[in-house]
Amino acid sequence: MKQVQFFIDDVIWVMRDLTRERPASLFDNEFMKGLKESHDRYGMRVQLNLFYRTSFFYGDDDFSLKEMTDAYKSEFENASDWLKLGFHSKEEFPDYPYVNASYELVKSNFEHIAGEIKRFAGEKSIALGVVPHWEAMSMEGVKALVDSGIKIMFTTFGDKIDPEGKADTLPYGHGTRLILNKKPETALFHRITLDTAISNGICSHNHLTCEQYDAINSNDKTITDEKTGMKFKCCHDFTLNLCDMKTLLETLDRLISKDYINIANHEQYFYPDYFNYQPDYFERLHKMCEILKNAGYRFIFMEELA
Repeated sequence: MKQVQFFIDDVIWVMRDLTRERPASLFDNEFMKGLKESHDRYGMRVQLNLFYRTSFFYGDDDFSLKEMTDAYKSEFENASDWLKLGFHSKEEFPDYPYVNASYELVKSNFEHIAGEIKRFAGEKSIALGVVPHWEAMSMEGVKALVDSGIKIMFTTFGDKIDPEGKADTLPYGHGTRLILNKKPETALFHRITLDTAISNGICSHNHLTCEQYDAINSNDKTITDEKTGMKFKCCHDFTLNLCDMKTLLETLDRLISKDYINIANHEQYFYPDYFNYQPDYFERLHKMCEILKNAGYRFIFMEELA
């Protein structure tokens, strides 16, 4: 059977809203309700990758998972067969938080998030696959995740580029992230993405060559990292929030013959006060799920590939 794996990155605001608004049910929250509708209609399964806390970038309204209510623990546990909560990063900024990270930093950040998930959603809800924020992770960081029980993680892929003297080719001040505490494994690569602003990216230990990518891109195979024992899976086929409906339909039509597809999305585009708000957020998500179900795809979790 053909398989699809779907995750949503940068998740924290829905946890804030659940805590402050206290709806009667977890799925009375509009974001969670939309996810459940896709699950009920189309068998969608999703991994929500969590920040530990909100970012000051959006204003001085702090919230962290430490404050998250446990009022919905039983509902999270009951939904854990289709809804998992995973480690992503401590917060949204800076970008590339783990590209040159120490073992201790990644271990601490993971334990903060996983510990809170266990408290408010139960151990069954913790995802055993990781999509790091901006994907790149140092070798020490990968080792920390292995020691934390993580079985599989996402990677970048492509030909590595010597970063010497090329920091100024990166957008958004990413050159600083490249250079700061630089590890031997850190390099540049050309990112294949619909977002042309980030066509040049930073990669680290969790990176595949083009040949490795080609070997596992269209199927459910993984590559085991010899240095850490972590299983690697190449990055997503496309990001839903970068597609309007026309682009979504064209992209799925191009990918629909593959045995395995991976799709990403981001939480913040659902919210009206976000500067890139997308009012058809769930219209596109439902359409994606409908097309994939009708094409014979089964939704899986990343950890099922480990």
